[in-house]
Amino acid sequence: WLAATFNKPGFQLFGFDTYVLASDGDLQEGVGSEAATLAGHLKLDNLCWIWDNNQITIEGNTAWGTSEDIATRFIAYGWNVLRVGDANDVESLTRAIAVFKRESHRPTFIVVDSHIAWGAPTQQDTFTAHGTPLGEAEISATKAIYGWPDQSFLVPDEVVGHLRGQLAGRGNAARMEWEELRNKYAKEYPKEAKMLEQLLSGDAPEDWDSHFCREFPADAKGLATRQSSSKCLNMVAEGVPWMVGGSADLAPSCLTTLKFGDVEDFMPPISGWGSYAGRNFHFGIREHAMGSICNGMCLCGLRPFASTFLVFSDYMKPPIRLSAIMELPCIWIFTHDSIGVGEDGPTHQPVEQLSSLRSVPGLLTFRPSDANEVLAMWRYITMLKEEPVAVVLSRQAVPTIDRTKYASAAGVSRGAYVLFQSGDGLPELILLATGSEVSLMLETHDVLAKEGMKVRSVSVPCLELFLRQSQQYQEEVLPRRCRARVSIEAAVKASWGSLIGLDGEHVGMITFGLSGPAKKLQQELGFTVEAVVAAARRVLAQEPRTSAHESAAMTSWKSRRSMRKDSN
Repeated sequence: WLAATFNKPGFQLFGFDTYVLASDGDLQEGVGSEAATLAGHLKLDNLCWIWDNNQITIEGNTAWGTSEDIATRFIAYGWNVLRVGDANDVESLTRAIAVFKRESHRPTFIVVDSHIAWGAPTQQDTFTAHGTPLGEAEISATKAIYGWPDQSFLVPDEVVGHLRGQLAGRGNAARMEWEELRNKYAKEYPKEAKMLEQLLSGDAPEDWDSHFCREFPADAKGLATRQSSSKCLNMVAEGVPWMVGGSADLAPSCLTTLKFGDVEDFMPPISGWGSYAGRNFHFGIREHAMGSICNGMCLCGLRPFASTFLVFSDYMKPPIRLSAIMELPCIWIFTHDSIGVGEDGPTHQPVEQLSSLRSVPGLLTFRPSDANEVLAMWRYITMLKEEPVAVVLSRQAVPTIDRTKYASAAGVSRGAYVLFQSGDGLPELILLATGSEVSLMLETHDVLAKEGMKVRSVSVPCLELFLRQSQQYQEEVLPRRCRARVSIEAAVKASWGSLIGLDGEHVGMITFGLSGPAKKLQQELGFTVEAVVAAARRVLAQEPRTSAHESAAMTSWKSRRSMRKDSN
């Protein structure tokens, strides 16, 4: 993408190759197959995988767990497959890499036959060498076979000199040459050079938000947050030209296709369907690889996004976790966020996924309640440089809140904010909600306020961000003296303990969902004004439902399922 976007005649700014050292285990992992099939499909000729084929894994020989012909599999993927019969044959390795560099239509897979613990008298080709130290005696014996001095951590001066020479010649010198080329490029192509400078620094363009609308008008019918997010995503991407991304075959449902201007699909030019400068990626049904690829693009300075249904975030947990560990500002977009999915049933209705995402250190998980919280969220996350974000969005429409009556959505930038309070001073009851349940919270608020109760309603679009705020701000929003609290979210309780405490109650999911119309499910599963009012009365009476109630509800649910099975 960088080469297709920035390279000009006489200015080869980008043209680097990517090498992957792959073990036997790597090629057994499903994500390896996902990535390899997509690389072959996209004809990524600058990609080279080198397989260390020592036929050993932790349990033993690879034949214990697999019998496939991996080289033939890669041929079927559309790769150029080469073989080096001996890992110590430097000339053959050099020739194989030279063939890779000449390849211009497909990625290259080099099978390198090797021996684990090569030269160790009793440990060569054994699975114990995979994860267990050889031991001092075996190390000394191996060094003797190598003809190497029996000294610990010996690094000869000529090795140090060679490596430093490589760094100076191929590192510093090459960098200075590239910077000189970039300076000349800036004179010829100032617009592209400015864009590249911002990309490399991680800074958004000064006018990135010039395409933004100021606010969505209040609307009782409203929009699904996936719809308002789609509008915002396109506005942001129009202002940030290196924002790229796509979906695991769900872009028409997640609404994450970039549609402005002459935006293309990322495809090999020979396909006739796009170019390598395209910004819409078609990852196929490969969620794990999609996340991993986005992490790689982020390391190259791009601002990637990836989308699928929230329930499928489980397939992406490893790359999401790695984006947090590596502090990469990837944007993970998950739609169809609750039982609001409806007829798709419990397999597609996320229940525990929100808590799973919130458990990842360094990941910010947003679940906005309406179009204006979506707008405020995108303003905030666009400027992030080191933090990944999970954006959780509804399938069904939610009202666009009247901000002349309720607080501004600017509070999204602090994770939680007081949306409305009836009565002055310390509230008697605090209601907290996220996403599609915020409108239910406000309906409940009106019922209780009419009874003369001092009620505070708090929107919590991002729990993690709120918990980072000062103790003073947290106290302003959730005063400790008010212990009567009810959280409302179509998900399990796990995330809410720190906000509602032992005296509060969670109106949420205890079991998995059901198949049926969304509104009927909400009624059946307790997402009604009556149910929230009942929870409020229990906490005010200091009799909140406990984990014992949740256990009883789960037992009852299992019993009903068992009865249905018996009747069939």
